Amino acid sequence: MLLALDVGNTNTTLGLYRLDTLKPELAAHWRVTTHRAQTVDEYGVFFVNLFERNGLKPSQVTHIIIASVVPPVESTLRQMCENYFHVQPMFIEPGIRTGMKMLIDNPAELGADRLADAVAAYDRYGGPCIVVDFGTATKFEVISASGEYLGGAIAPGLGLSADALFSRAARLTRVDIKRPAKVIGTNTVTHLQSGLYFGYIGLVDGILERILAELNQAGPDQQPRIVATGGLARMVAGDSRYIKEINDLLTLDGLRILFERNREARPRGRAHERQSEAGASADHGSQVSPAQRGEERQP
Repeated sequence: MLLALDVGNTNTTLGLYRLDTLKPELAAHWRVTTHRAQTVDEYGVFFVNLFERNGLKPSQVTHIIIASVVPPVESTLRQMCENYFHVQPMFIEPGIRTGMKMLIDNPAELGADRLADAVAAYDRYGGPCIVVDFGTATKFEVISASGEYLGGAIAPGLGLSADALFSRAARLTRVDIKRPAKVIGTNTVTHLQSGLYFGYIGLVDGILERILAELNQAGPDQQPRIVATGGLARMVAGDSRYIKEINDLLTLDGLRILFERNREARPRGRAHERQSEAGASADHGSQVSPAQRGEERQP
């Protein structure tokens, strides 16, 4: 089985895929809080407990792939994978084979989660496509009709915006962020909920409107598919004028696809350890370049 970890600033999403079927199947998935201060053993015990509660065993995991935007936890997770799953994890990092042409100034700057979103979106929906990932930050990814990553935008997430407001406004108390019954509130709580929720809808739709206008200027094409993902997608996307689809598992699917594209080149599972230690020339010693294979690598 393949364990995919999407490590965000607020939450970590885990997905466990069966690799012994004709098409990889998601066997289980979880969303937990990202703890930067947790130790190797704390992470290991927690993950093992998740497995056991679902009737699964850590020994079933043969490969692990990780997308992380939290550098302080990466060495901890690497050691946890080796100690508790006995697997050397593959990280989404510069040099990985993406299969996608990157038309941005510095592809190495692109977050691992954003790369996974873009790869999964084009694989699932084709192009042109726009992904809106609602997390600690809200990320917009734009993919062309021919599968090129064109770029995107980053905005403060809804929760982050609310935290900033409550921390700087002494007389405003923290409220539950949710969709109010109407825009015109009748008390301080509904005033805040209206401003936060509908204001954020305006931010998302405003950026999408401008992205669509730029795409149309570059050359009329078919209407882009706009898909939302991330922890807050279901709460926010429903009132958007442009978002028509929600895919909660998009980032995990992107990690699975990236694993498959790098599996032969960079073996990481127990089944390949002896091969790797012996210097598996078929994986690492090939003189065939990515360009000759018609593939792209992240610099």
